[in-house]
Amino acid sequence: MTVTARVLGVLAAFDAAHTVLTLTGIARRAGLPLSTAHRLVGELTQWGALERGEDGRYRIGLRLWEVGALAPRSVGLREAAVPFLADLHEVTGENVQLAVLDGTEVVYVDRISGRGAVNVITRVGGRLPLHATGVGLVLLAHAPPELQEQVLAAPLRRYTDRTICSPSQLRRVLADVRRTGVAVSDRQIELVALSVAAPVRGPRDEVVAALSVVVPADTSDARAYVPVVRAAARGVSRTLATPPT
Repeated sequence: MTVTARVLGVLAAFDAAHTVLTLTGIARRAGLPLSTAHRLVGELTQWGALERGEDGRYRIGLRLWEVGALAPRSVGLREAAVPFLADLHEVTGENVQLAVLDGTEVVYVDRISGRGAVNVITRVGGRLPLHATGVGLVLLAHAPPELQEQVLAAPLRRYTDRTICSPSQLRRVLADVRRTGVAVSDRQIELVALSVAAPVRGPRDEVVAALSVVVPADTSDARAYVPVVRAAARGVSRTLATPPT
């Protein structure tokens, strides 16, 4: 392993289920000798990529967050989307999310959640597969054919008994998303929630992101949310297409 690979391995040891780690835990998850992990963790802590708590355990530092926040796909997109996400949340009172495509996954770049909204497992910076989320279905439906075939050929992870795990069914759903301009993911990730999502388009009319509202599955009619989700997505798209003054 190169030095760069070891450093990246240390950072990759942290995830949503392991936000705080001991030095031994970092070494084990990164596959490094304890002495090597000690040296790299010390340098990363000194730079600010990691922080050491009073209990001696480590967590991701603010310096790394500052660098990540400069990602160009996130910065301009989030600035354009925030007013419309806020309006959508104000109208619905539910969880509102913004996501982009990264490989065969979606990455959530923004989320607004209400106190009384249905519980969701998503978080800013979190990832989920394309086939099981509303935003993922939108992004996959408008992705290059090569990526679509890659996802369709791979095993489709099942989260609930409602998760789409059949390639032929997924292919039909993607065609419907392209035809209707909206995706509904009904209890695919959690049985308590469904999401309604729509595409966000860039200056060249390409789909650059997707936004969604996540509502309680048992008491919500997805059709009632389609107009407001579409309106929010179109608002973000118009803002992205307007040259800055």
